[in-house]
Amino acid sequence: MSEYSPPKVWKWDKENGGKFASINKPTAGAAEEVELPEGENPFQLYSLATPNGVKVTVMLEELLELGHSDSEYDAFLIKISQGQQFGSGFVAVNPNSKIPALLDKSTTPATRVFESGAILIYLAEKFAEFYPTDPAARAECLSWLMWQMGAAPFLGGGFGHFYAYAPEKWEYPINRYTLEVKRQLDLLDKNLASNRFLCGEDYNIADIANYPWYGAAVLHNLYDAAEFLDVASYKNVIRWATEIEERPAVQRGRRVNRIWGPQELRVPERHSADDFKI
Repeated sequence: MSEYSPPKVWKWDKENGGKFASINKPTAGAAEEVELPEGENPFQLYSLATPNGVKVTVMLEELLELGHSDSEYDAFLIKISQGQQFGSGFVAVNPNSKIPALLDKSTTPATRVFESGAILIYLAEKFAEFYPTDPAARAECLSWLMWQMGAAPFLGGGFGHFYAYAPEKWEYPINRYTLEVKRQLDLLDKNLASNRFLCGEDYNIADIANYPWYGAAVLHNLYDAAEFLDVASYKNVIRWATEIEERPAVQRGRRVNRIWGPQELRVPERHSADDFKI
């Protein structure tokens, strides 16, 4: 393979980008005028059951599990492979054109929240749940939450892209991102050796944020890479993810906006608890 020499000024080649080349571009903003649907519940979620989307549906289901009826939500499906995140209505809620995007209609005017970590903090503060009140404990929670926001792109956009989606398999990027993902898993495993959850004995938004990514890696063969990454060796991460996945709210949250896998696990749109009935 010949060595790549970067041009003086980069030019976009829309045909070069692998599986998601058709929806990636170097500019932001709406591509077309499309209004978003809106339901009757206080919260309107526009999402897909990718790991970042699952964070928010798990959080909302956990709040409902605790009896917060004012956390009821409508979850509308955004098909990112079809570019629905570039519609004008979606961009108005999330100018970054990434799922998930949340609209809180219980405020006047309605409050938009985008970026999954920001949504978790917003909901945790609004309902005073899954968010430590002690300053030191809160700092630990926020540290692991922000760690996830910074670390997961190496797992998804880095390792996942080059291992599973890139048009060709290149040794250097796969080795580079594999090294980092295994370092991340080792870090989590060492922390969880002495902690039930990431911050100690209490389950909080740090766990809710990390579970959909690293739980999927060790329990659900994310990117078909379980053997390649030797995920079975991270026994504390497996124990942690398994306990979280046994929670009823997590089981429901994983199904919302899901359009793949077994039919009984799919709830493409969610407007009430009745949508989980098979």
